[in-house]
Order: sequence, then C-alpha cells, then structure tokens
Amino acid sequence: MQYAARFVIAAALAGVAAVAGAQAWSPSRNVEIVVPNPPGGSNDKTARSLERIILANKLLPVTLSIRNKSGGGGSIAYTYLQQHPGDPHYLVVAGPAILTNHIVGSTPLRHSDLTPVASLFDDYTVFAVNASSSLKTGKDLIERLRKDPKSVTIGFSPLLGSHNHIAAGVLMKTIGGSARDLKVVAFKGSADAVTTLLGGHIDLVTTAAGNVAPHVAAGRLRVIGITSAQRFPGAFAAVPTWKEQGADFTFGAWRSIFAPKGLTPQQLAYWEGVLRKATEAPEWKEELEKNIWSNVFTGSAQFSKDLEQDYAAMKAVLVDLGLAK
Repeated sequence: MQYAARFVIAAALAGVAAVAGAQAWSPSRNVEIVVPNPPGGSNDKTARSLERIILANKLLPVTLSIRNKSGGGGSIAYTYLQQHPGDPHYLVVAGPAILTNHIVGSTPLRHSDLTPVASLFDDYTVFAVNASSSLKTGKDLIERLRKDPKSVTIGFSPLLGSHNHIAAGVLMKTIGGSARDLKVVAFKGSADAVTTLLGGHIDLVTTAAGNVAPHVAAGRLRVIGITSAQRFPGAFAAVPTWKEQGADFTFGAWRSIFAPKGLTPQQLAYWEGVLRKATEAPEWKEELEKNIWSNVFTGSAQFSKDLEQDYAAMKAVLVDLGLAK
C-alpha cells in the first residue's frame, strides 16, 4: 500500500515572480522569520539556512531576524503570523503540521488563513534508534511491533497526528497492525526527541534525516529505515528503504514559507523571487546535501493547489489510522 504525505507532487514552477511590477515593493524594516519549533529541528534549520544565504547574497535591503515561537504543535507561531494581516515583514517556516493540526482538531487555524509563498524542498522521515539498541534493522522493528507494539516507545514532534507520527502509524498499518496500538511520545521539537533517545529513555525516533545525521556520523545513533522510494546518498547509503524490508510504503514531507493573509500581488511576488534566488545559490545546494533534503522548489500558485490536495490526502490517512474523524 502506497502513502505519501505531501504526496510529493512534481509541479511546474509558477511564474509569479515575473508579474509586472513585482519590484514595486520591497521591505522597509526588519523582516522576521518565525519558527514554530525550538532551535535544532528541521524547521529551525530551514530558517537559519535561509537567513545565512539571504544575508550573504544581499538579497534583502533590510535586516533579517529569526524568532522561535514553539508550542501547540506550531499553532502558536501560525497564530502569531495571523495576527499581522497584510504585513509582509513577517514570514513563517511551515511543514505538514500546518495541515495536520487542523485535521486532528488541535487548532481552528487552517493553512488557507495564511498566504503560501513557496515550498522549498521535500523531506523524508527516518526511523532512528540508539546505537546500543537491540533493534539492528527495520525487519527487527517490524518483528517487535507485530509481537508487542507497546514494547517500543516511539518519540517524534510536534504533536500526536503530526507527519512523524503518521509515518510510524503507516508502518504499523502496512505490516497488518493498528496505529492506535503504538506506544508514542510527542515532543515540542525534534531536538528534544533525539536527546531523549540518546539518553536511552525511548526506543525509537521518527524524524527528518538531517536531525540525526551528526549523531549517526558520530556512532551514537543508527537509522534502520527510511520512508523514501530510493536510498539516500552519502552516510545513509547503506540504509534500506522500508519497501526493501517488507513494508511497501513511502512517506515524504515538505518545508515551506508562509506569509500573513492579505499580501498584495507585488509583495507575494517579491518574496517568491527572493526565495527562488536563495534556493538557486550554491550555498543552498550544500544545505540540501548536508541535511539530505530533496531539491523541489514550488512557487505560490502551484503550491496553493498542492496544499488542497495534500490536505484531503492527509485527512484520509489520519482517518484511516484512527487519528481524525
């Protein structure tokens, strides 16, 4: 059975940046990129990578700062942006949580309450264990879950029903079990989940590859399965996909930028243009390789359409897994 969150759509790039008059507006004061998680996770890395590249390449005429506003599975950050309607000096990094939070009922805020600017790249979930774990492979995990799902404590962020939770649930369903039988712990950020795993207090973490890469390289953690259709390059090249280990599913996520509702076409075009230039910089390619991100830039018009499809597909998965109605 095949699942995909983002349901990774190869889309034609929108031509918003070419709109006439796109340069009629530019920011006049400090721009704030809001991160809906604590420092250290994928959203935070995305924001800080963008900050470095935008400043290094002088893509803005003003200063740029990052504000971490964690809590509520990202809802606090998204609500904060919603409180600045029509102000293009505020941006937020968003992942699938902006969809799943509404689907599971943890917030009334919908993705359409903000302005999608661009999807920057696709990310995939890895299943990581402590290097000392008796779980050596994904097949070991499948065997353990089939025998006693409660014997494996799984950590992820940011909320129950988030895409990292869904990844574990889809694995469970694919091997013939129920997601509701899993023993799970939700953390505010991926860094917290990884720290807890390193301390031996949980058995497994589902998260983005970049969040565990340094620990894998240092021999502290081991990745036993990845949700992409093909193996990752570099340090993860030896890690088989779940399909290779008898669980036929794929599961990806996107990282994107949203702005408040009410931007003018010129303001939206300006930000899409800046983000496109940032993701074309050589430094961005280095970030993609380092964090094992998939290079897929999607402009505002197409991304907005993708979001509606993703919302419907995400909801179907969550209902199927017993996490939404």
